[in-house]
Amino acid sequence: MKTIYSDTHRLHHGKVELIDGEMKPCFEMPKRADTVLARVRAVGLGEVLAPRDFGRAPIEAIHEAPFVQFLQDAWSEWTALGRTHDALPLVWPVRGLRTDRVPQSIDGKMGYYSMDAGVPITAGTWTAIYQSAQVALTAADRMVQGDKAAFALCRPPGHHAAAGMMGGYCYLNNAAIAAQYLRDHGAARILVLDVDYHHGNGTQSIFYERGDVSFVSLHGDPLVEYPNFLGYADELGEGEGRGHNHNFPLPHGTAWHTYGPALDAACRVAEAYRPDAIIVSLGVDTFEEDPISRFKLRSEDYLRMGERIGALGRPTLFVFEGGYAVDAVGVNAVNVLTGYEDAARG
Repeated sequence: MKTIYSDTHRLHHGKVELIDGEMKPCFEMPKRADTVLARVRAVGLGEVLAPRDFGRAPIEAIHEAPFVQFLQDAWSEWTALGRTHDALPLVWPVRGLRTDRVPQSIDGKMGYYSMDAGVPITAGTWTAIYQSAQVALTAADRMVQGDKAAFALCRPPGHHAAAGMMGGYCYLNNAAIAAQYLRDHGAARILVLDVDYHHGNGTQSIFYERGDVSFVSLHGDPLVEYPNFLGYADELGEGEGRGHNHNFPLPHGTAWHTYGPALDAACRVAEAYRPDAIIVSLGVDTFEEDPISRFKLRSEDYLRMGERIGALGRPTLFVFEGGYAVDAVGVNAVNVLTGYEDAARG
């Protein structure tokens, strides 16, 4: 399995985030991707390739052009006011406020285009998120060229980003961008399987009214877990997407004896959909030692996860998402990949 990776992810390194009512160092840090890359190389997973540049067009096939332009311009607008610290949103257009116009000030734009304060913008953020999307596109193109599996080692992650909104460490939705690329290059039906601890609200919203991309997610119950306002079992899709959105919210403390049957159910949905390809939003923050999550999966469970996905027998693109137990994130992510390959080989 080839891995697509770019060192430019290190250009995005937020200093602090607001969590549990305190300003703390960002859990989403460069070391996450570095640790995964080291593990990919240590186990000899396969060749590591640099991304190609596909431009903005495939990004704007998913994301609204004014939002993409905002991401590109935000740091220069922020620093034009004499600010040198990370840009963070502090006001949001919630119920009762107007959303029919975009503010001209950078502070207003930061709130208009975000869902939370977990999206610091730094001097290198645009370059990092643009290249993260190119990593996903390059991996998708490997699939178009005939590879049966590929790993997009994306950072920053993407599954909380919607068509015109950033949030939850995510700016551009790498998995959705890759899914659309596969659709545009001959795949009739794509299934996105999101195994991150947190519901992929952005991916769901992007494809909620479409029948050509099905979304299936296993995640912490939004009644008690981020993102709180999406990810419930009764969200089934609308219009042509009706019946193509499937959420499996799970309780705090979920271990493999509960997670495994839920994954089986999710995979049965995948089998029934008969996709031409599967995209796995590969978050490993379901790990028992993850600092911001509350599931109890162990490292060996990720081998089982990969084996179950591999048993589907479909071309599969893995897109890296969350996972914040930095010392273990490489082992856990690569265990999914090696488990998949073991099953795919038969």
